Amino acid sequence: MKKTDPIGIFDSGVGGTSIFAELHKLLPNEDTIYLADSKNAPYGNKSKQEIIDLCFKNTDFLLQQNCKIIVVACNTATTNAIKELRQRYKVPIIGIEPAIKPAALNSRKKVIGILATKGTLSSELFLETSDEFAKGIDVIEVIGTGLVEAIEKGEQNTAETKKHLQSLLEPMLTKGIDYLVLGCSHYPYLIPQLKEILPEEVFIIDSGEAVARQTKTVLKSLNLLSEKASKEPVFYTNTNINVLQMLLKTSTKKRFNNISYLDF
Repeated sequence: MKKTDPIGIFDSGVGGTSIFAELHKLLPNEDTIYLADSKNAPYGNKSKQEIIDLCFKNTDFLLQQNCKIIVVACNTATTNAIKELRQRYKVPIIGIEPAIKPAALNSRKKVIGILATKGTLSSELFLETSDEFAKGIDVIEVIGTGLVEAIEKGEQNTAETKKHLQSLLEPMLTKGIDYLVLGCSHYPYLIPQLKEILPEEVFIIDSGEAVARQTKTVLKSLNLLSEKASKEPVFYTNTNINVLQMLLKTSTKKRFNNISYLDF
């Protein structure tokens, strides 16, 4: 591995662009390659073995592009496959999981909400994290049914999506949460809608910034931080290029043109 090798990022679709945005902001000197496996989204409805197999496939592709580190920009992929990925590959693997710890530690009401996919909420890693950090906390877990699909279609800001989101959040609103943890990398694109639905005193937490910081820490420890990016970020998707481009512009305020369809 060389300093000039790229960072590889994959997600079960376009949602991981919210993680890319944080990485791009914190590590502007790094070349990056992003793989959106939208054809198989959402991973949250698949079996653990199916998720592992897809993660292996994604990682193999990124390693073929000489990536020096792999960022798993998907909560479901991390909570179901991170152990297997680290056992199989020598390259550093960075994962993302719901930020239960800061929400539990800072909640004054001791009532927090977690919006995530079925695959994340039922995973062994999520249950271990919840048991460790959420003792004495009332945790309201809600499966974000249909939300990934809406974002993959670019429909995150529609009235229909807002109405559906309102119904999903109802159990949390009834219990009076003061923290909402976003347990899917797609969900930060719903924050404008969430802020209209939730009371002002509810804090919304996602894991993007923490993932970027951890990636920087690991690269620095391995003396792999790049001094200057040599080319524009590269993006691959196996479905709609337009949605990927739209979300990148939303999250970074920039337009990226190096986006390719990949029959993957």
